[in-house]
Amino acid sequence: MPKYVLNPETLLYEEKVEPKYLRHIRIAVATLVAVGSVFLYFWLYISVFHWDLPRTAVLKRRAAAWEARIEVLGSRLDLYERTLTGIEQRDDEVYRSIYGLGEIPDEVKNSGLGGINRYAELDRLGTNSFLSWTVRRLDNLTKRAYIQGKALDEVGQLSREAGDMLSCVPSVPPVLPDHKKVHLSSGFGYRTDPVFGGGERHGGQDLAAPTGTPVFATGDGLVVMAEFKSNGYGNQIVIDHGFGYQTRYAHLSVITVAEGIRVKRGDQIGNVGSTGKSTGPHLHYEVVYRGDRVNPMNYFDFNMPLDEYRAMIDTRREDSPVGKRSSTTELLRRRNRGNG
Repeated sequence: MPKYVLNPETLLYEEKVEPKYLRHIRIAVATLVAVGSVFLYFWLYISVFHWDLPRTAVLKRRAAAWEARIEVLGSRLDLYERTLTGIEQRDDEVYRSIYGLGEIPDEVKNSGLGGINRYAELDRLGTNSFLSWTVRRLDNLTKRAYIQGKALDEVGQLSREAGDMLSCVPSVPPVLPDHKKVHLSSGFGYRTDPVFGGGERHGGQDLAAPTGTPVFATGDGLVVMAEFKSNGYGNQIVIDHGFGYQTRYAHLSVITVAEGIRVKRGDQIGNVGSTGKSTGPHLHYEVVYRGDRVNPMNYFDFNMPLDEYRAMIDTRREDSPVGKRSSTTELLRRRNRGNG
């Protein structure tokens, strides 16, 4: 809108004409003042009063809510991890030990999930990202739970075969516990070598008995060794009972089974002798559990009633006639045929 001013000479109101540059100057000044006011506002808002911008405030509230949820998830993962660790320990120390199974290695339990660069997206958040750490931990617990589930399936299968285990564990004397004819001689542990002198670790229990005294399997199992030797253990038999157990019968005079034959508790497998490194007729009997020789006396009662032991033998003779078992002659025939 034009402005008018009084002309004192003509006494008339005349339109005031201003240079155009003044208008541009006023516009520029107004613009600078407006921009400066905005910057001053933001400076006071952020630097002086330390207030967040509306959008920033909304994002911070959302981030805080997610962090709270992740913290709750972390607390639950702590509980789940403690529970899973307890199950793993009971499995290793109790369940797997009972059934002769080895412990699951830690490197298997804690191995990561497959996938190339699985956490690439999370790594962009930084190595200290709580979200990245939580996701990795959740994946680790998932893998451990899967492995533990498979391990318990294995234990469950064996538990359903517990009856078989009871018959396999070597739990009776290897000879008739007749104290008039058989007596315990060298026990398990360190002793003086009866042949060469000096200390040695005796890995089994010796039962002194007359030559020809029958020797019986102390549990169900598979004959994995039946060999004739003139030194060391002499003629010996090794039976694998499963569930981590093996037994050895050494210094025999006669072997009445062959490798690969399955036997049951109470089956006669040989006779007492004095073959190999021996100073007199006796049976050297060993129990091996998970690769370590253990004290056989912890597995059988030498005061077992004779009637009970004889009843076990008679039952096995009825169920397994002599004609169905390989004799020493048959064993030698098989060996000669194999060598030929």
